[in-house]
Amino acid sequence: MIDVAAASEVAAGATMRIEVENFEICIARDSDGAIHAIDDLCTHGEVSLAEGDVEGCAIECWLHGSQFDLNSGQALTPPAFEPVAVYDCKEIAGRILIDPHTTLN
Repeated sequence: MIDVAAASEVAAGATMRIEVENFEICIARDSDGAIHAIDDLCTHGEVSLAEGDVEGCAIECWLHGSQFDLNSGQALTPPAFEPVAVYDCKEIAGRILIDPHTTLN
C-alpha cells in the first residue's frame, strides 16, 4: 500500500486525481464517507472522472453523463458500458493508502 494523501483532503462527495506509479487514479469519498479509488479515465470518453460529481456511491462523468459504481466500477448508465478498474484503498490513521497493483474487480 502506498500513502497518497491525507484523509482530510477528500471531503464527502469530493474527488481527487492522483498519479501513482504511472497509474492515473481518482480518489472519491461517497456520501456515507467511505473512500474509494478507481481508474481516473471514463471508459467512454477517456476524460478524467475526478472532474465529475459524486452522487451516493457513484461518480458521474462530466462530459457525457455516464455513471460508475464506486464499489464495483460497473458502468451504471450509458453511453459507457465498460467498467473502470477499482483499486484496493484504505483509510488508516488519517491517511489514504492505495495499492495500484491490486484491483477489486
